Amino acid sequence: MGGPGPRQRLVVTGRAGWMGMGRGAGRSALGFWPTLAFLLCSFPAAASPCKILKCNSEFWSATSGSHAPTADDTPEFCAALRTYALCTRRTARTCRGDLAYHSAVHGIEDLMSQHNCSRDGPTSQPRLRTLPPAGDSQERSDSPEICHYEKSFHKHAAAPNYTHCGLFGDPHLRTFTDRFQTCKVQGAWPLIDNNYLNVQVTNTPVLPGSAATATSKLTIIFKNFQECVDQKVYQAEMDELPGAFVDGSKNGGDKHGANSLKITEKVSGQHVEIQAKYIGTTIVVRQVGRYLTFAVRMPEEVVNAVEDWDSQGLYLCLRGCPLNQQIDFQAFHANTEGPGARRPAAASPAPTAPETFPYETAVAKCKEKLPVEDLYYQACVFDLLTTGDVNFTLAAYYALEDVKMLHSNKDKLHLYERTQDLPGRAAAAGLPPAPQLLLGALVPLLALLPVFC
Repeated sequence: MGGPGPRQRLVVTGRAGWMGMGRGAGRSALGFWPTLAFLLCSFPAAASPCKILKCNSEFWSATSGSHAPTADDTPEFCAALRTYALCTRRTARTCRGDLAYHSAVHGIEDLMSQHNCSRDGPTSQPRLRTLPPAGDSQERSDSPEICHYEKSFHKHAAAPNYTHCGLFGDPHLRTFTDRFQTCKVQGAWPLIDNNYLNVQVTNTPVLPGSAATATSKLTIIFKNFQECVDQKVYQAEMDELPGAFVDGSKNGGDKHGANSLKITEKVSGQHVEIQAKYIGTTIVVRQVGRYLTFAVRMPEEVVNAVEDWDSQGLYLCLRGCPLNQQIDFQAFHANTEGPGARRPAAASPAPTAPETFPYETAVAKCKEKLPVEDLYYQACVFDLLTTGDVNFTLAAYYALEDVKMLHSNKDKLHLYERTQDLPGRAAAAGLPPAPQLLLGALVPLLALLPVFC
């Protein structure tokens, strides 16, 4: 029921990035940390008074960008580390037991030892960002062509094919290939992991002791890309849907094509849209009730830009949920349809919630927002019966609205047949099965946990 484990190739690469910061290696090595943290931080709290993320963000801001100190700039780098250590000490009381906090503390000790930094000495002042000139809210006309995905295509080349992936509710997944699944996937799971960005979600139980889960945390990492954007991290949690990246910026940084990555707050605290024009990608993040929804439009070329296909078994938007994480909610519907129908017992394919909504009431509420009886309507009914939370009606409604906005094939807006993997199906399709993680495999990797969670 827990989240997936790290991929070994990235663990090795990340360790090299952490421990091997020699001459001129500072910024490139630092670039590994958020990616590795994205894969290893499998148990983040949905809401916590611990401020380690703020410390991480400030250190990241101080040691990235065109004017940042490298590991070779020892005095400046040590000052940044001392500032980082001071921040962790100030939040220590509220971070007891927080895995990200303890990994940060150990990481700081390692780096200070490597670079012979003394614990006493000057600290660094916060580095002020260079803001774009007034009136530069639009993409610069002289921005490099490579920073606009569609413009970079030659006039006679075929137009790019766009795909869509979405996650909403308890949780329901629509993959880039229009497979529709309902999954357990409790804990942290990667939705997208390619050469340009990573997206991870954390799903937590909706009710105490229930197997019904919903998305309580979302992390998106946009990787450094040529002269277009610096590496940027966006993070949302329950009751906290920021209209900016974690460093406070709203675009791609200090590079010439920085405005090819922009974040727009459509509705404060409820709806955020991120445009990454340099990779032709649009992301929509919403908070509906207490929980988050995610939707993305992305070119197939970007979707498939992965270095090692054998490592992509847990890239949910591409491969779908592992078989042992899937729930057959249509079978659940078959057991609940009809007047006076009773909910399935504990051995049924899906968990149940207290008798909050009779079946007829759930159907009526979903019909109000979703008149077409497609899989979004069925997902709505399922969620009301399993969670008792009427906000899941809106989650399904907005998920379908995002499909209408983002999906390139208007004939595929509505889906009617749920996709469930069968044993052997992945092998027949030439896809490697999703790996299963043994808890014991995590133990030797905890020492490799980076500081950016």
